[in-house]
Amino acid sequence: MSCMGAYHSLQSVQIAGPNREGEPKIRYIPYARQWIDEDDIKAVIAVLRSDWLTTGPMVEKFEQAFADYVGTKYAVAVSSGTAALHAAMFAIGIGPEDEVIVPSMTFVATANGVVFRGGSPIFADVDPDTLLIDPQQVEEKITSRTRAIIAVDYAGQPCDYDVLRSITKKHDLVLIADACHALGAQYKNKNVGMLADLTVFSFHPVKHITTGEGGMITTDDPDLAERMRRFRNHGIDADHARRAEQGTWRYEMTALGYNYRITDFQSALGLSQVAKLPSFLHRRWEIAGMYDQAFASAKGINPLYTSPDVVNSYHLYVIRVKERDRLFAQLRRKGIGVNVHYFPVHLQPYYRKTFGTSEGLCPNTEKVYKQILSLPIFPQMNDNDIERVVTAVEEVLN
Repeated sequence: MSCMGAYHSLQSVQIAGPNREGEPKIRYIPYARQWIDEDDIKAVIAVLRSDWLTTGPMVEKFEQAFADYVGTKYAVAVSSGTAALHAAMFAIGIGPEDEVIVPSMTFVATANGVVFRGGSPIFADVDPDTLLIDPQQVEEKITSRTRAIIAVDYAGQPCDYDVLRSITKKHDLVLIADACHALGAQYKNKNVGMLADLTVFSFHPVKHITTGEGGMITTDDPDLAERMRRFRNHGIDADHARRAEQGTWRYEMTALGYNYRITDFQSALGLSQVAKLPSFLHRRWEIAGMYDQAFASAKGINPLYTSPDVVNSYHLYVIRVKERDRLFAQLRRKGIGVNVHYFPVHLQPYYRKTFGTSEGLCPNTEKVYKQILSLPIFPQMNDNDIERVVTAVEEVLN
């Protein structure tokens, strides 16, 4: 059965949900999940039966297919989205004296990648309607120590890259896109992945495609690509496959790198999943459209605004509601796996203690955080699942 044909036959996502003792079992719909089919499994098995399990030919094939999809010259595969962020910071030379501007409304890895290199993340506020980084805030945060800006394409919507690019050119900064939410999205008819100097993606199971764990960085700069390839391989200038091809044992460690390599069987899974990405995206757009229609006239439910200049790839479908915590608890009781993305990074205990951040630093982020709720959205959802989510939300609000 094809990917697009399969979801209508699903009656529910068969995952055990949270139930109190004595309550009947309910079908639990998570906020996201992977979709692995027989083609994916066969692709992985073929590699497991081959001579190469890691640093082999499948990694390069996956990188090339991914670069072709987004429209860049180079793609560098690594072991996770976090590793991708770390590699990007290494590639541009972030160090202890440097500052990088990041939004606080993001996963902690965005800021952590800066800290891994000894740099300081400078938190910028977001637009309350989109939860994307506010360019005016970015400009206000720039100092003589600022080296780069990380723009997070929150929930699948690209940031305003024209404005951000004008800021980076004006101040001679590097523009990094954290597009872990936005594979398949577009900004003014240009693919996410080709809008910044470096673009970072994640292949965690809840993302658009998965390799179990994995990440990718895309760029058109050959020097940056080569630096990241060495960084993922302990800082060594040639991996095992390249040495085998050249018939030599010799290698040189030219920098302090990490073991951030992705395996060949993960790459085989990724290559298989990339082929299905158009159908995955199509279904996400259908689900988001059904939510939009259902909530268009609903009181007390405000979906995030999507600019007409972009194609949103809807990693998340986020609504703003009052009494978010009550809604979260009651929907979970009903087997609807809502979630919250995210607790502001600048309010995390580590950042409070280490960098002295506190409440009031990003007021929009802090206010909106208390209102946001992520509804289930993933290609395997069928129409009955969507109706069940909508009905549950309306029942709890009413």
